[in-house]
Amino acid sequence: MRTRAFIAFMVTALASATAGTATAAATTGEYVALGDSAAAGPLIPPPDLTSPGCLRSLANYPHIAAKQLGVPLKDVTCSGATTADMAAPQQTETGPVPPQLDALGAQTRTVTVTIGGNDIGLVGAATSCINLLPGINPDCVDRYTAGGHDQLAERIAAAEPMWGSLLEAIHAHAPSATVYVAGYGTYLPPGGCWPVAPLTARDADYIQGSIDKTNAALARQAAAHNARYIDVRTASIGHDVCKVPGVKWFESVLPTSVAAPLHPNADGMRGIGAYVASAIGASVSA
Repeated sequence: MRTRAFIAFMVTALASATAGTATAAATTGEYVALGDSAAAGPLIPPPDLTSPGCLRSLANYPHIAAKQLGVPLKDVTCSGATTADMAAPQQTETGPVPPQLDALGAQTRTVTVTIGGNDIGLVGAATSCINLLPGINPDCVDRYTAGGHDQLAERIAAAEPMWGSLLEAIHAHAPSATVYVAGYGTYLPPGGCWPVAPLTARDADYIQGSIDKTNAALARQAAAHNARYIDVRTASIGHDVCKVPGVKWFESVLPTSVAAPLHPNADGMRGIGAYVASAIGASVSA
C-alpha cells in the first residue's frame, strides 16, 4: 500500500509539474528579443553565427531568460542597433540584416526590447571621457554641459518620443504580445573607480547619471504605451565595472573576460537574464 501510495503521489506531482510548465509555455508563447548590444552580448561565447555581423551571443540575456521560462526564442538583437533599425534594415560588417520588427507576428506572446543607448551615443560619450591624467586633463562633463546645455540630456529628450513610437509599432506587429522594456544597468558606482574605470569621479557620475536618465525616459514610455519596464539598473547595483571578476556584470575599458568593453559580460547576462525571466514570470502569474 505504501508503494502504491508513493507511486500515486509521484504521478500526481509529475502531472502537476507538467501541467504547470505547459500552462506557462502556453501563456508566454513565442518570445522575441529586440535590441542593441546590451542585449546581444558581443564577443561573449558562443556566437550566434546566423547573423555574424550582429555579434550576437547564444549566452545573452534573452537566451538565459527563454531557457528559464521554458519558451521558444526568436532573438534578433544586434550590436549597434538604433531605434531606426527596428523598422529598417541595419547595416553590419557582414551585410544588412532585416528590420527587427519583421521578427514579430500574431504568434508572438512575449517581447523584450533594450534600445536607446546608440540613439544618444552613450558608449561614445563614455569613451570620450577616458582620462589618463586626471587633474591635468579637464573633466569631460564640463564639455558636455558647456553653456548650460547638457548635451546627453538633450539627446535623451529628443529621442524619448521615438521610443514611445517604437512601442506602438511593436504592439501593431505583435498584437497578442506582452512587451517588456529592459533598461540599462549600473555600470559605475558613485564616484567611479579610477583607474579601473579611467574616468574622473565627476565624469563617472555624469555618465551613469545619463544612463539613469535614459532608463527614466524608457520607463516613462513603457508606462505610457502599455509596456512593462524591467529595472536592470537596480538589479545590477553592486555588480558594476569596479567589482572583481565573478562579481561584476559589466566590463570596463580593458575587459577581464571575453566580452566587449563597456558591455555586459557572461556573468552579467546570466544575472540580467534571470532577473528578466523572474519579472516576466511574475507578470504572467499575476
